[in-house]
Amino acid sequence: MEDRYVDTVLGRIRLRVGGSGPAMLFWPSLLMDGMLWAGQVDHFAARFRVVLVDPPGHGASSPLTKPFTFDQCAAVIVEILDALGLERTHLIGNSWGGMIGGTFAALYPDRVGISVLMNATASPAGLRHRLEYPLLARSAQLLRGIRGPLVKPVIDAFLGPTARRTKPEVVAAVNDSVRRVAIDSGRHAVLSVVPHRPDQRELFGRIRTPVLVVAGIEDATFPVAETRVMAEAIPGARFVVLEGAAHLAALECPAEVNALIDEFLLAQS
Repeated sequence: MEDRYVDTVLGRIRLRVGGSGPAMLFWPSLLMDGMLWAGQVDHFAARFRVVLVDPPGHGASSPLTKPFTFDQCAAVIVEILDALGLERTHLIGNSWGGMIGGTFAALYPDRVGISVLMNATASPAGLRHRLEYPLLARSAQLLRGIRGPLVKPVIDAFLGPTARRTKPEVVAAVNDSVRRVAIDSGRHAVLSVVPHRPDQRELFGRIRTPVLVVAGIEDATFPVAETRVMAEAIPGARFVVLEGAAHLAALECPAEVNALIDEFLLAQS
């Protein structure tokens, strides 16, 4: 994989680009960088030009200095495609990436092939997200540099009992990723994506390209019922519930996720 950097409306974005063929762009969850998709690279790079995104404020991308909108995130994808000389891409997103993947498909239908939207929502934040996540972001500011107490709530939100009990390498990967996120960037991203996120159900009703929506049966952040509402908002979307997965399905169950993507691609060919 080759590192590339693209200047966008939300700062300089680091990409990892490799493989050849039709483009397949991957956008991860909050507090994770492009390597959330390490289990997809080896599987798809022989057939696709794989583009892993470090989203704004994460990984080696520029720090965030203020909140952002979902429309700006979708514009970042357009700027990435233009910089790489790509007319269109398949879009694979998890959580934040799933929400933005739907925004992108609705706003830029001519630039997208299939979309696979995992562990995401189209609904506005409920009371729990409006209360808990600003408190977590504020705690991160107050405990700047003391990250231990902040990691456990993220592990509990992102990983279910299966991963916590049987996949220590997944727990370690999430732990390491959370500890690398800059406090201020993380705060802006968390507030933009969780408590301040828009209601996208009406927008998603405008999507006319093929969409697969994937829920994790153990996902405590966006439970199956909420992700199902997202799928129902998208005309013709296919909805799948993945056993043994929580909020980071691609990291927890890479083989199963790869098989779902392959199957969906085949069904659209």
